[in-house]
Amino acid sequence: MSDNTKTKKGLVNGLLKSSRAFVLGTALIAGSMTMLSSTYAHAEKILRIGNDGEPQSMDPHFISTVQTSRISDDMSLGLLTYGPDGEPVAGAAESWTVSEDGKTYTFKIRDHNWSDGVPVTAQDFIAGWERLLDPELGAEYASLLYIIEGAEAVNTGKEGAKLGVKAIDDHTLEVKLTAPAPYFLAQLTHQTAFAIPRHVVEKFGKDWVKPEHIVVNGAYKLVEWLPNVHTKLVKNDKFYDAANVPIDEVIYYTYEDRTAMQNRFRANELDVARDIASEQISWLRDNLADSLRIAPYAGIYYYAIRTDKDKFKDVRVRKALSLALNREAITDAVLKTGELPAYSFVPPGTGNYAEPAYTAWKDLPYAEKLAEAKKLMAEAGYSADNPLKFTLRYNTSENHKRIAIAAQNMWKQIGVEAELFNSEGKIHYADLKVGDFEVARAGWIADYNDAQNFLFLGEERTGPLNYAAFDNPRYNELMLAAENEGDLKKRSSLMHQAEAIMMEAQPYIPIYYYVSKQLISPKIKGWIDNAPDRHLTRWLDIAE
Repeated sequence: MSDNTKTKKGLVNGLLKSSRAFVLGTALIAGSMTMLSSTYAHAEKILRIGNDGEPQSMDPHFISTVQTSRISDDMSLGLLTYGPDGEPVAGAAESWTVSEDGKTYTFKIRDHNWSDGVPVTAQDFIAGWERLLDPELGAEYASLLYIIEGAEAVNTGKEGAKLGVKAIDDHTLEVKLTAPAPYFLAQLTHQTAFAIPRHVVEKFGKDWVKPEHIVVNGAYKLVEWLPNVHTKLVKNDKFYDAANVPIDEVIYYTYEDRTAMQNRFRANELDVARDIASEQISWLRDNLADSLRIAPYAGIYYYAIRTDKDKFKDVRVRKALSLALNREAITDAVLKTGELPAYSFVPPGTGNYAEPAYTAWKDLPYAEKLAEAKKLMAEAGYSADNPLKFTLRYNTSENHKRIAIAAQNMWKQIGVEAELFNSEGKIHYADLKVGDFEVARAGWIADYNDAQNFLFLGEERTGPLNYAAFDNPRYNELMLAAENEGDLKKRSSLMHQAEAIMMEAQPYIPIYYYVSKQLISPKIKGWIDNAPDRHLTRWLDIAE
């Protein structure tokens, strides 16, 4: 490291050591001639993926679900992108430098084009970020870029606010942060940090993402989207590394019914099933062991409680609902696929964070938790003659339904009557964002490996992704202080204090820490299990 900068090229954790060779198949053509001739023919490779949810949008500024980001990651190349093992690697930026104080990043944009042949420039990234932060756009994920100088002021409409980014030239981008952020490079893999093709967005407006208009800089481009059926992508021949992309086409089929998706996989109609029906785990282990993949996953499954509704303003009610859930029974008897009971919102082992702030009652026997829950409900004024009634919402999935039924029965033990309501995922999450629910199932998968990416969901300024409408001034103060703290230990301590407040207030009931569960055909090559569960099609191949 020199006096002023440290230079990083290629991988965040080192150079990607090898690239994949794209091998053309050969076909021997025999004729009546005495001499045989050989020609090379391209054997088209098509990857068929069962996606456990309908895409929200093809516009990166309106994406907040894992199911949608899988498609977006195939089409768009951020300054950094996900490598074969899920770790950040060089993407649109071929190299970068970081100032000694950790607050100024300078990126060298590689020489590459949009899929219509127009060069990608530093200005395209600035345009993307300015669009995301434009308050009139209403992008729900805008707060993710608040670490950039001026971003929050721009997004909240402050007069004279200016974003701390500058295009030094077409291939050099300078970014100033409000404070050193150990997660910033990883954050640039996320769709909020993608560039936009200015020339196309200016021409077509919100319709720029229609198949007939869309222009991308990633390995694949959209050719067809049939809602609730499939999304079809084909290889982008203008992609800078197209010669090393083996798969020609990828089709994402929408299957919210996990059993139906498994059946399609068993019939060899899918190469990948991105989730499984947990109740069938024993059969899958016995019959599809060579395809079943279960691995640690950086995520939390939880119930959000709408804290601005009168019946849930009392913390005793929220705490009682959490105490009454037997997490061990849910993971061991309902799911049985290796999930761990959750008593914190941040999963253990999350980067730049010490031990999570667990609930104070984590280690109590369930009988004692249940007794405490009954006591709290009585203190809050509820009884057999005056039961607490509410609707528990969940999105379509056999697993979500089974967990909801289990929760409903557990809450009956403390005199709570929960009515179950199911809707398909797109509608479910739209309702959560506008607060149209009482208690609802949700899940969060880390966008980058840092505790802040979980805890920001409890900040008042987060907006629609703060499903619970949790607004605790001290929590907000601690999270803002952590954002501006450069010392990693002090930063971790501030976030730990914030999480302790959340776990005491219980706006979110943590239920279990995720594992990824999927079926991968043995003929798929290059699939590496990883905590972010990111598997870009460009890194995969299909055996002949």
